[in-house]
Amino acid sequence: MDNNERFDLQRIGLLIIGDELLLGRREDKHVPRAREYFSAVNVDISWIWFAGDDMNLLVDLLRMIRSRGDDCFSFGGIGATPDDRTRQAMAEAFDTRIIRHPEAVALIEHQFGDGAYPNRILMAELPEGAMLIPNAHNNIPGFSCGRVHCLPGFPEMAWPMLDWVVKNRYRVGDNRRVELVSFIVNGAKESELVQLLTACQNRFPAASFSSLPRFSDGTSWQIELAVRGAAEDVAAGAKLLEEGVRRLGFQVDSKQNRMVKQEKTGSDPRF
Repeated sequence: MDNNERFDLQRIGLLIIGDELLLGRREDKHVPRAREYFSAVNVDISWIWFAGDDMNLLVDLLRMIRSRGDDCFSFGGIGATPDDRTRQAMAEAFDTRIIRHPEAVALIEHQFGDGAYPNRILMAELPEGAMLIPNAHNNIPGFSCGRVHCLPGFPEMAWPMLDWVVKNRYRVGDNRRVELVSFIVNGAKESELVQLLTACQNRFPAASFSSLPRFSDGTSWQIELAVRGAAEDVAAGAKLLEEGVRRLGFQVDSKQNRMVKQEKTGSDPRF
């Protein structure tokens, strides 16, 4: 991706890095924000991975992400302390070397003056060819290699930077309305609905049919069935699914939940 090239942002992944998250020393705040943010711009999250500060693991994960061609937002590990290894892992995964990025050096020197040395300047050591992501909080930039975008772990910095990436380097999907309709089936087990769900999925391949079983009172089963996709597919798919459930002899809760991802209106979804 060069400075003028834009890609369609359709499905993305999150890579959240840090031993402190896995050990419970800090609570992740990125996942709930990501769900709300990307829902607002009508983009699905394909996967979310948590990884510790393990250099070999990070290289393997980043190589796989690169080979898949996924759009990935990575949070954490771009500082200057020994446990910050994302910059080095990215260089290895993208088969390049670490250099002092001249523009990153200038930004950090301008922000901190003599205080940039000897430690803060280490955050200007980036994979060769990386593109910078501006950081209005303290001018220490994030960076992108291809379609992998590396951001700080701090949400206050990371989310305005992510918003900048989305708005400046991507075309965000289309303006289709995406709907989800769900309803409760009482007295059924999930195994009794498999063939019906499969038939509905085959009839409407562009929609997504799902089943979520649960105990309603700790003793009896309820199944929440859902259909998600374009409005016309959801309406017809939900009707077919509900009719099929009734033909099987199960009770359908008359109350349906309908959630709609609104068409994009140009509003700012940043946090």
